Amino acid sequence: MCGKLYGWKIMYILGISCWYHDSAATLIFDGEIIAAAQEERFTRVKQDSSFPGGAIKYCLKEGNIHLDDIDKIVFYDDPLLKFARIKKTYYQFFPKSISFIFKSFPIWFFKKQYWKKELLNEFFNNFKVNIKKDKLTNTQHHRSHAASAFFPSPFKDAAILILDGVGEFDTSSLWIGEGNKLKKIVSIEFPHSIGLLYSAVTYFLGFKVNSGEYKVMGLAPYGEPKYVNVIKNNLIDINDNGTFALNMDYFDFATGNRMTNDKFHKLFGKEPRKSETELGQFEMDMARSIQDVSEEVMINLAKFAKNETGKDNLCLAGGVALNCVGNGKILKEDIFENIWIQPAAGDAGGSLGCALDYYFDKLGCSRNIDIDKHDMMKGSYLGPKFSNSEIKNYLNSVNAKYELISDEGKLVDVVSSELAHEKVVGWHYDRMEFGPRALGHRSIIGDARSKKMQSIMNLKIKYRESFRPFAPSVLSEKVSEWFELEKDSPYMLLVAPVKKERRREMSEEEENFFGIEKLNIPRSEIPSVTHIDYSARIQTVHKETNYRYHKLISKFEEKTGCPIIVNTSFNVRGEPIVCTPEDSYRCFMRTEMDVLVIDDYILYKENQPKYEDIKEWMEEFTLD
Repeated sequence: MCGKLYGWKIMYILGISCWYHDSAATLIFDGEIIAAAQEERFTRVKQDSSFPGGAIKYCLKEGNIHLDDIDKIVFYDDPLLKFARIKKTYYQFFPKSISFIFKSFPIWFFKKQYWKKELLNEFFNNFKVNIKKDKLTNTQHHRSHAASAFFPSPFKDAAILILDGVGEFDTSSLWIGEGNKLKKIVSIEFPHSIGLLYSAVTYFLGFKVNSGEYKVMGLAPYGEPKYVNVIKNNLIDINDNGTFALNMDYFDFATGNRMTNDKFHKLFGKEPRKSETELGQFEMDMARSIQDVSEEVMINLAKFAKNETGKDNLCLAGGVALNCVGNGKILKEDIFENIWIQPAAGDAGGSLGCALDYYFDKLGCSRNIDIDKHDMMKGSYLGPKFSNSEIKNYLNSVNAKYELISDEGKLVDVVSSELAHEKVVGWHYDRMEFGPRALGHRSIIGDARSKKMQSIMNLKIKYRESFRPFAPSVLSEKVSEWFELEKDSPYMLLVAPVKKERRREMSEEEENFFGIEKLNIPRSEIPSVTHIDYSARIQTVHKETNYRYHKLISKFEEKTGCPIIVNTSFNVRGEPIVCTPEDSYRCFMRTEMDVLVIDDYILYKENQPKYEDIKEWMEEFTLD
């Protein structure tokens, strides 16, 4: 480490991302990740883009330091370079860009290009502290992603693929990571973006851009790839070497007005679907088609990365790296020996990456890679935790009825029995996850063997579309007995098929069903987590990083013979994942969950007093 090797002061570095979407903050100390969290978890505004004051306050509290103790504050982006790209786009797409100029140019001209001044003002407004200007520095967007993908990984060297919407100019980039250094090899620039193509179809299908893409991925297996050739012949030119180019005649996202235009709509014979209207076979086929095209691009780029770098290891980040189906296809192609994906692959992870990049690459500090550990992310459990006294004080304040079970063995025995009886359990434990996935610390859990659990969770707990799949949390040592997967997937970022011997054969009548008719047909011994194409988005649970969750699933296996439970994020549709005991209790009381566990406290719905907060969550949260 720096302090030990060079006699320098051991450094506290704060990384921040904000102003676009999914703001976050990360604190590292001497290269170790101390804390990381998204601002949305504190403000309760999904994908909050504002200055991450709440996340920074949490990081300082977790580190037991003051803002004055921070040695360097690193911003994840280069606003001046981004402004240069925006100005170039104005000219390139003039006169279509005129309305965009009037809408966004004043924001950039008077505010965002003076990013240091804006950050200094934000720090003063939030902390009443005058930060010295020379304490602030920044890097570039894709470099932040690359650093977040490589430096926490378990690899000494790797190829690094960054795929997202757009950073400054880059939309896709290939890097090499070696030791404590990053080197960019090549990039594809705006407006040619696989992330923005996927988002354009997300918009066209009536889902919200930057949050609805995972719905398109979940909808895809219900459809047929009828529009793959239409997409490839008109919207995107895919080259064998992995590069691609969009035909911008069909898109308006460069001018900021909308994602798709009239020519796009004419091509497919439809206007964009209105949000919350019925989904038909067209939407399912379109989702399948864009998913197939995206997978082709991802695989081509992975092959290109292998050919260009010769590395055995691949690291992934950027919003497209959250496409776990595509990740699974790359794994299946056996292009690289090992793959590691940053769990906070989107912009939130940029706060981590920029801090690590400054420490390792800019300062030249060495990386200590422990081959016995999966990575340095600590299971991605980097958010706030709450003491028993804090939990008790809150529960008492709302007159909640609870039982304290301090014996961990007894607690998991009780909860595993509830799961085996098809009860839905809110599971809040220890430190909150960093990134968009709930990984057994802020999760809603259930019995994967249940034929009705998916419907119950979607319609009565999450209040979301019935087609949305759920993920299995499986004991890491048992994953290959149930799924066609030989690798770890601790961050729920790989999709793999259920083992054939665990599947249920379809009848001739069932095979002829179309679209959403296929939803309620049990397809395996674990129907609640088996998608209609026999796939599952897998989380492998490791006792080293999540001992209690591993112990709970192990106890469930003792009672049922099944080492798998359903895991979905602890929230309702449109709400950020819960953070505090108050968030968890409120979500529990507003839904039809049966049991709530907050660390050592267990609560049963039938014992709770009438909940005074009668405000409907749909009025509070914007649907995603």
